[in-house]
Amino acid sequence: MEGELVALGVDTFKIALMLALPGLLVGMFMGLAVSIFQATTQINEMTLSFIPKIIAVVIVIILTMPWMLNEIQDFTINVFNLIPEFVK
Repeated sequence: MEGELVALGVDTFKIALMLALPGLLVGMFMGLAVSIFQATTQINEMTLSFIPKIIAVVIVIILTMPWMLNEIQDFTINVFNLIPEFVK
């Protein structure tokens, strides 16, 4: 019983990390690219660092939405199927 709960907790963290990773990676790389661009051109505009990151992350979330929804759906079905084991 405790083993299944721990496994469910580990799976929850795995799915959360897996779903957040595409947006976080794109945001990180866009931030790096904008920082390099600002350093080479010596432009220190604050909004220049946020707008490209926001646009890139939104585009990645839109493109990966079907995959994310399938992963969340599979995880939710798995959790609902485990309920009878935890109720015993």
